[in-house]
Amino acid sequence: MKICRYGLDLGSQFGILEKDLVYQLKGDLYSDDREPGDLVGKITEVQLLPPAQPSKIICIGRNYLAHAEEFGRETPIEPIIFFKPPSSLIGHKSPIMLLPENGRVDHEAEVAVVIGKEGRFISEEESLSHILGYTCANDVSDRTFQNKDKQWTRAKGFDSFCPLGPWLETDLDISDLKIQCFLNGEEKQSSTTSLMLFNVQHLITYISRIMTLFPGDLILTGTPAGVGPIHAGDEIEICVEGIGSLINLVLLADT
Repeated sequence: MKICRYGLDLGSQFGILEKDLVYQLKGDLYSDDREPGDLVGKITEVQLLPPAQPSKIICIGRNYLAHAEEFGRETPIEPIIFFKPPSSLIGHKSPIMLLPENGRVDHEAEVAVVIGKEGRFISEEESLSHILGYTCANDVSDRTFQNKDKQWTRAKGFDSFCPLGPWLETDLDISDLKIQCFLNGEEKQSSTTSLMLFNVQHLITYISRIMTLFPGDLILTGTPAGVGPIHAGDEIEICVEGIGSLINLVLLADT
């Protein structure tokens, strides 16, 4: 099932996508009684918002060996975790906004996990039952601030630095899916989720020993090799097999 979130005059609503039509979601988003309700319209006629409303966005660093190697970093022996603020989220077709003070800003294609059931101390055997679905993400990162600050909060926390979408897929095995990034139509990243150093089950177990995971929380599972700079005027497309394409323009903010 494909679940989207779309904008309304007075807020937002979750919907179910069937072919190219969006229907209101009836039932509880986080239960199995979801079903399509009234027709909203064609997918091209609605404003798609990030398909999750997380209390926290947990990101994994260096989860692909080739990405660690391209920056000359050591291979981690356990997951490296950091956070992006929920205010960094934007949806499909919303612009990534660069500020004049931003330095080198890179794209990072990732698969995002959306948590569907609260849990702490979750075993690997139970981990998949805590997932609502998967979607595409772009962990936009300012390398200049990342190197200057020696930690990643400012570099990865700017508003609009976490594009997410276009929708989430609830029925998917992500153990071996192709993940790509295209910059202005040119392929820059291409890999498969089978090359993750730490798979999704391990990540959920590891993270849930540290903090409670709540419905809607996001886990960004890391980026493969091929990250590179983006500039105002660029178009970034993140593609994940079985999900779809997340597309965002890059603009310079008027401050």
